[in-house]
Amino acid sequence: MSSTSNHTRLNAMTVDVEDYFQVSAFESTVSTDKWDEMPLRVGHNTHRLLDLFAEKGVKSTFFTLGWVAKRCPDVIKRIVDEGHELASHGLSHRRATTMNRAQVTEDIRVSKDILEQTGGTAIWGYRAPSFSIDGSNEWIYEVLSELGFIYSSSTYPVKHDLYGVPDWPRYKYQRAEGITEIPIPTIIKNNRNIGIGGGGYFRLFPYWLSKQRIEKYLQSTHEPYSFYFHPWEIDSKQPRIAGAPLKSRVRHYINLSVMEKKLIKLLEQYKWGTMAAAYNLPITKE
Repeated sequence: MSSTSNHTRLNAMTVDVEDYFQVSAFESTVSTDKWDEMPLRVGHNTHRLLDLFAEKGVKSTFFTLGWVAKRCPDVIKRIVDEGHELASHGLSHRRATTMNRAQVTEDIRVSKDILEQTGGTAIWGYRAPSFSIDGSNEWIYEVLSELGFIYSSSTYPVKHDLYGVPDWPRYKYQRAEGITEIPIPTIIKNNRNIGIGGGGYFRLFPYWLSKQRIEKYLQSTHEPYSFYFHPWEIDSKQPRIAGAPLKSRVRHYINLSVMEKKLIKLLEQYKWGTMAAAYNLPITKE
């Protein structure tokens, strides 16, 4: 597979729309009942991303929290109006592995309703917070099917202390429940899956290494590559969370100041579209 074909293939750009204080790394430090007391930055940062995507001619899928949609309806309307795909990231970034079936169903249903009412478009895609679908809660795919979803991008086939299903499929596949699952991309090194999908991995490593790994992925398959990140990752001036554990602080704050420059390179060197477009998913806006 030639390098030229790698750069003309349509890949999926995705944004997990949540604010800096809502991440799983800070869930033990900032309780949900304190969220409305925190300075809100997700609206401004997402508008900045929309400006950047417009400048670079990029379309993206925005997996958005219902909590954010209620407080930033202008962002939701702009996402839809500018031809991006709006999808669900749940209601309040509670990991699916911490909820029972009734709680998960309510979380996803309410999020879907808020997004559809605010954006005026149907919601077909879902991404579980912190990729929190695993062998303990596969029934979530039944829930997604019952609620009318078509696809999920909720699994990361790596070994990680917060998430990961290293033995699950690495590429898009159809579930028996009727849902298409699109895992976060990995490459294999020393018989182990290495995460290359974006987020903290992309901030941590130098750009040349991330690009090298993306190229290796694209050369190994005809599947698209999908990339994910968050609006707070381009915001190096965000408030620091007092009292957060050292490991959480390192994970969250590392290389925030260089993320935007690296992202611009990525946008310019590959062809990007929505999940629906890159993976030929049968969705409509009705």
